[in-house]
Amino acid sequence: MPSVCLYFQLHQPQRLNNYSALDIGRGLSYFDKRMNRQILHQVADRSYLPTNKLLLKLIKEYGDKFKVAFSISGTLLDQLESMRPDVLRSFEKLAETGCVEFLAETHNHSLAFVYSREEFFRQVILHKEKVWQHFRQDPLVFRNTELVYNNQLAYFIRQMGFRGVCVEGIPSLLKGSSPNYLHRPPDLLNMSLLLRNAELADDIAFRFENKAEESTLSPLEFAAKLHQEKGDVVNLFMDYETFGEHKKADTGIFEFLEALPKAIMRDKSWSFKLPTESIQNLSAKEVYSAQDYISWADQARDLSAWRDNELQKEALQKVYELESVVLGTANQEMINTWSLLQASDHFYYMDTKDGPDGAVHDYFRPFPTAYDAYLAYMNVIADFQLKIKNASS
Repeated sequence: MPSVCLYFQLHQPQRLNNYSALDIGRGLSYFDKRMNRQILHQVADRSYLPTNKLLLKLIKEYGDKFKVAFSISGTLLDQLESMRPDVLRSFEKLAETGCVEFLAETHNHSLAFVYSREEFFRQVILHKEKVWQHFRQDPLVFRNTELVYNNQLAYFIRQMGFRGVCVEGIPSLLKGSSPNYLHRPPDLLNMSLLLRNAELADDIAFRFENKAEESTLSPLEFAAKLHQEKGDVVNLFMDYETFGEHKKADTGIFEFLEALPKAIMRDKSWSFKLPTESIQNLSAKEVYSAQDYISWADQARDLSAWRDNELQKEALQKVYELESVVLGTANQEMINTWSLLQASDHFYYMDTKDGPDGAVHDYFRPFPTAYDAYLAYMNVIADFQLKIKNASS
C-alpha cells in the first residue's frame, strides 16, 4: 500500500543587529530583539497557530489515518518558550494525539557536521532533550539542517542510535531509481534514507500559485498527480511557513491543505505514514550514495547556499575556530551565544548569487546586501572574541 509522509521544517533564527565596527567593545546586544520578536509573532499568527488548528481538526476528523511530522529547531523552541507559549502548547496538543512525530536535528540549525563533529554531537543531544521535554518523544529519525547530508553523516548518526534520516532525492544520485522507495547508504544495512520527492513537494511549496494563469493548484489535481507515482512512500518535505506566511491565507493555501487528505485517500490504497513507521515497516530497496555534501537549498542542491563566496567561507572559519576557547570558558551564556552564531541563516544572508537563487536569498536577508550581512557578522565576532579574552584574563 503506497503512503504519503508529510514532514514540515520550522525554524526562526536570532537575527543580528546591524553591528558596526564602532559598536565593538560597547557591550551592545548582538541580536535584533525587536525584529526577532516581530517576525516570530507575525509567523506565529499567520502560519503556526492557524495551521496547527487545522491539523488538529484533520486528525480529529480522520483519526490515525492522517499523520504529520515536524522538525522544529531548538532556536525556535527557545523563542516559543519565552515569547509564544501558546504556540508551543498547540504543538504539544498535536503531539498528544499520537498522530504527530517530532524529528531530531541540530539545536541551532547549524552546519556543525561540516566543521565540527564534536559540536554536532553536542547540538543533536541538546535538541533531543528539548524534544523529550516538550513532546515526550525520543526521535529515531534525524533531519539535518536544510537536509545537508553525505554518506559520513549517515554512519555518524547511526552510531548515535538513529535509524533513519531525511534526505533530498537528487536525480543524478538516484541513477534511475525512484525517491518513493526507502534507500540506504553504501555499506550500512541498518540505516534507512527517506528521500524527498522534490517535484511533488515543490508543487505545493513553490508552484501552488500560477500567477500567469491566475490559478492555484487544486487538491484533486495534486492527488491525481500523486496517485500516478510508483513506490512505497512519497515524502513531501517542506517549510511549515508555506502555509500562511510564504503563501498567504488569501491564496487558498489553507483550503488546499484542509481538502488534501480526502483527495489523497479517495484512492483507498493510499494512506499517511510517519517517518518512523516507514523505516520500521519498509525495507530499503536501493543504495543511495552521496560522497559529497548535498542539501535541498538552491538549484545546485549542495552547500553553495552557505559557502559559495569568500565572505561566507571566512565567516564560517572564524566562528568554528572559536570552539575550543568558548567551550573552555565553561560559561553557559558564552556557549549559548556561540551556538546562536552558528545558525546557517547568517551565512545564507551573505550569498551573492544572481537569478532565482539570489531572489530567494534576498527575500530572507534582513540586511540591504550580502556585504552588509557579512560586516555585521564579522563585527559581532570581533566583539565576541574581545569578551572571551576579557573573561579569560
